[in-house]
Amino acid sequence: MKEKIHKGKATGWPEEVLIYTDGASRGNPGAASAGIVVYDKNQICLYEEAFSLGSKTNNFAEYSAVLRALQLSAENKIRHLILKSDSELLVKQLSGMYKVKSPNIKELYKECKNWESEIPEVIFQHVRREQNKRADELANLILDGLDIFDK
Repeated sequence: MKEKIHKGKATGWPEEVLIYTDGASRGNPGAASAGIVVYDKNQICLYEEAFSLGSKTNNFAEYSAVLRALQLSAENKIRHLILKSDSELLVKQLSGMYKVKSPNIKELYKECKNWESEIPEVIFQHVRREQNKRADELANLILDGLDIFDK
């Protein structure tokens, strides 16, 4: 199984980006991974990344993808971030509409909130699965042991 794949530049982003995130788990818990896709405001892809998480739940994988997106955004001094996920639960938790009850997720939630505080404006949006195809594809490529970027 591949541990990590990426394409594009992880630095030098504009101040405003849109990031799609997704997590995958086969078994729940089982082999898990996360994928992120970063676009500028003109919908030009700046960066893609996916990575393995070992044996984790799907919710853990979803949060791990968001955490990585927030870390990269803070490191790139992003001022306006729109983060899109097909996990309605995650979006509602990070938006403050739902409480996080799972002890395994609470720590990831806190880390996400810490990184979020480094970014002046963050908007979490829920999208339908078909609108999140590329992040989903990247997460699944890791689980399939493929690296399309080797070509």
